[in-house]
Amino acid sequence: MQAVWLENNKIELKQITQPSITKEALIRIRKAGICSTDLELVKGYYPYRGVLGHEFVGEVVDAPVKDWIGARVVGEINTMCGQCDSCIHGLNTHCENRTVLGIINRNGVFAEYINLPLQNLLRVPDSVSDDFAVFTEPLAAALEIGQQVQIKPTDRVLIIGAGRLGQLIAQTLALTGCNLQVLARHTLQKELLTARGINITSEDEIQPRKWDVVVEATGSADGFDIARKAVRPRGTIVMKSTYKGDINVNFSSIVVDEINIIGSRCGPFEPALELLEQKLIDPTVLITARYPLKDALKAFEHAAQAGVLKVLLEMR
Repeated sequence: MQAVWLENNKIELKQITQPSITKEALIRIRKAGICSTDLELVKGYYPYRGVLGHEFVGEVVDAPVKDWIGARVVGEINTMCGQCDSCIHGLNTHCENRTVLGIINRNGVFAEYINLPLQNLLRVPDSVSDDFAVFTEPLAAALEIGQQVQIKPTDRVLIIGAGRLGQLIAQTLALTGCNLQVLARHTLQKELLTARGINITSEDEIQPRKWDVVVEATGSADGFDIARKAVRPRGTIVMKSTYKGDINVNFSSIVVDEINIIGSRCGPFEPALELLEQKLIDPTVLITARYPLKDALKAFEHAAQAGVLKVLLEMR
């Protein structure tokens, strides 16, 4: 089968062996989304070799439990052992022996087929289209913020970055009724936020040391600097970005101001599907372009351009 293969910081469209029928489900990929993590992996932020991609909607073509066959599904990206200390204490996404779809020791979804355990799969409601369902994973990541931080309507919340993930975070946090503003730089980003009644701001307008919660979603060291200046004493910075290399941080000031810093990545899939089914979130406005798998390299070039939001690979 065809697949987007990463090796030595280079991607190529490669013929690889199709996954075999195992104790895991065999899934035909229908659509997959290119995200910032995929682009950062190409740059070398983590030493991964294999098929890229983890955002998808697909169809089960074979499974150990036959009533799954034919089901339209999305899938949790972390597979766990169930036996290590993290798993025993309910920290499944931090399993010491985990594989992660398209990131750690497991081929990803930029291919015609994948294997995943049944426990990772969720059925997509009939009313949720493929265009909506393909956003389940990043929407779940956006919802993770609410799992980690209690956002109150009285809170002043600032999002730094209005790209692929930042837009979804903005849509989800707007549902809390908080005093929300988003630092957006590109015209399309601003237009999408304004269309949903979400306030936008510029770096010059951000009041220093005034924000209860600041979400950093730029993937840049500059974004963290802005977040650090904006957050109030005893406020919270939520880190939704992954970085290649290190960033310089003045931890003395963080101690003095008693700042909470929370790393945040994977989130809950079921609430994400519920929001999509209820049409409370519209991720389709982020779709910039669609490419067939055979044009995946062009799709990556497009996705890497400044200001571009979601680029989809369509397998069928």
